[in-house]
Amino acid sequence: MYTLYYSPGSASMVVHLALLEIGAAYELRLVDFAKREQTDAAYLRLNPNGTVPTLVIDGTARSESAALLIMLAQRHRGAALIPPAGSPAEGEWLQWVVYLSNNLASTFRLWFYPTDLVTADQVPVIKEGLQRRIERAWDTLDAQVSASGGYLVGGTFSGADLLLTMLMRWSRKMPRPATDWPALSSLADRVRARPSWHRLYELEGLQEW
Repeated sequence: MYTLYYSPGSASMVVHLALLEIGAAYELRLVDFAKREQTDAAYLRLNPNGTVPTLVIDGTARSESAALLIMLAQRHRGAALIPPAGSPAEGEWLQWVVYLSNNLASTFRLWFYPTDLVTADQVPVIKEGLQRRIERAWDTLDAQVSASGGYLVGGTFSGADLLLTMLMRWSRKMPRPATDWPALSSLADRVRARPSWHRLYELEGLQEW
């Protein structure tokens, strides 16, 4: 039994999707950001960074969405969220998951919270730069998905596509969302058609793409 501490539509989304794809037993615990529950002492004992997701695995609290995706994929290889162990495709998969975490997810953090980096009067300039960085990543990822047969790695669905689609969702209100790129738009449609995506929306109460 896993326990997932989550906030709807946040970085916990990919971990929740992975749990649904795997079919493992798990319990959901909402961390209400509106009530600042991420700063509660009890939660900080689980996750000192005060972020989501936190996933309790065999009694131990773990964090970082990409790391949790890797852990779950490796623990439940029968769900085929990761290519076979030791294969060249597994190495490629790990490369792209780390790229998505280091390049895109970290940049989105600054896009949503630019004053973590600059003062308020500097926000318009820094957001222009962040937008360019995100759009360059979409260029790279669109080319990869197109060359790889419609999915990020190996022409077949994997957990990396869950992470990528979550990040594409985060761009939906940007001046140029990820769905402006044709291969990425098609991938998003395929992932959003999966039962796990529909079930997550029911459980987390999400509506807009």
